[in-house]
Amino acid sequence: MTARLALGLVFLIPVQALAADEVPVLVELFTSEGCSSCPPADALLARLATERFTGARVVALSEHVDYWDDLGWRDRFSSPALTRRQEAYARRMGLSGVYTPQLVVAGRVQAVGGDERAARTAIGSAARVPGGRIAARLVRDGPEAGAIDVDAQWAPGTSAEVLVALVQDRATTRVERGENAGRTLAHASVVRSLTLAGKGIGAFRGRAGLPRQHVAEADRAVVVVQEPDGGPVRAVATVELR
Repeated sequence: MTARLALGLVFLIPVQALAADEVPVLVELFTSEGCSSCPPADALLARLATERFTGARVVALSEHVDYWDDLGWRDRFSSPALTRRQEAYARRMGLSGVYTPQLVVAGRVQAVGGDERAARTAIGSAARVPGGRIAARLVRDGPEAGAIDVDAQWAPGTSAEVLVALVQDRATTRVERGENAGRTLAHASVVRSLTLAGKGIGAFRGRAGLPRQHVAEADRAVVVVQEPDGGPVRAVATVELR
């Protein structure tokens, strides 16, 4: 893709209810405000998050890594935990290292972040893989905090982790230094925190507390059932926070 973001562009990310025949598919973008190749991938993720697919609905996560932070611009959304998550994928998939922008679909397939054809192919394939189910609901605990009650089931005998991401639907940043100096970048589905709710073998039932420092910024929570160490995603669900 060669399209570039216009200054001041803001992504609008309405989260729509799943139709009966739609399978939620997790699409993760590893990105950085310090990377000049990342804005087109950010725009692609925003489009995928709002588009109707036959048999699939994208659940998008924009995960800002921190290894660009010493190269001229510190990304305010970056996190070493998200870098470690990308490194786990690199090991699992036999890559020589990490890079941006990178898309990972359902924890199974990776592609260069701007490769729209590869992304669409992987989303369609992931929707055809039998998955588990997640029932999740928000439990209020004060004006700016809360918890998510999770009841999940997946393939019997399979070990998996239950993760909860707090997600800000849209954000913009005026970048003053580094490769994107002078640009206003628009972001969609930004992960503000990613925490481990628990583990299980074929099932999990429990309550995940939401990090108080990020709840006020988040629009939704995404619950992910995933095999450990960057393994396949078994199920994913979205819980609205507003």
